[in-house]
Amino acid sequence: MKLKYLLPIAFIALFFSCSTDNDDNTTIVNEVEGLELIQTIVNGNETIELYNEKGMFETGYNMISLRIKDNTTDSYIEDATLSWMPMMQMPTMEHSSPKSTISKALGKDTVYEGFIIYQMTNTDGSGWSLTLNYNIDGTDYSVTETISVMQYENQNTASFMGSDGTKYILALIEPKDPSIAVNEMKVGLFKMENMMTFPVVEDYTIALDPRMPGMGNHTSPNNTDLTYNNADNFYYGDLSLTMTGYWKLNLKLMNTDDDVLKGEDVTDENEASSLYLELEF
Repeated sequence: MKLKYLLPIAFIALFFSCSTDNDDNTTIVNEVEGLELIQTIVNGNETIELYNEKGMFETGYNMISLRIKDNTTDSYIEDATLSWMPMMQMPTMEHSSPKSTISKALGKDTVYEGFIIYQMTNTDGSGWSLTLNYNIDGTDYSVTETISVMQYENQNTASFMGSDGTKYILALIEPKDPSIAVNEMKVGLFKMENMMTFPVVEDYTIALDPRMPGMGNHTSPNNTDLTYNNADNFYYGDLSLTMTGYWKLNLKLMNTDDDVLKGEDVTDENEASSLYLELEF
């Protein structure tokens, strides 16, 4: 065979050989890319890592990612089950807060996730602790550590007593990045069953009237009230923001009989509802 035919065959063989070698190399995936480490909690042979987008806990809705590292092997646990209990210690009492279960993050091998809603904090961020319970290979473990929860700059959560004698907690979830547009608004609504239990409130209605107090208290068009979504247990509505600045999201909470449990209409005589959340962008 002539040399001019042998050379292309050699190059093709070399190409496939290199491709095969590259395929054998395992790509290391950073499963917490885009997240910031909040805190590590060491418990014997395990270290629990807590992450979110900001690298800190704040009042309001906190979506939290967790990993458990085996300190002996320096590897992350892929088959653990976890639960948690946030606790606020006050001078004469203690209470928990609304929270989700913890589940494996979609498409991740070592990351678990859930949310906690911190409804209050001390001025220095103190007062809260977090207990993590987890099971690895049939063995139960538990660890409790103090955490810092900082005050969010605007009112993104409201804790209030309804006219039905029930204490409710309302938390703003979306929009996280509001824009001049009709934004999807998403909130969580919970009731205090006791100091430790905060079940989701289903099938209520949350009337929405956004206003700009610094701009004549004008409102905006195309808003819709928030209604319950069975798929994820949150409330959704349309929030129309027509300009940047500070917005007060005036709300009214109504039960399944349309009884108003908290909040009032905004009128010329009444500039704001007693139930509201805030946005500024």
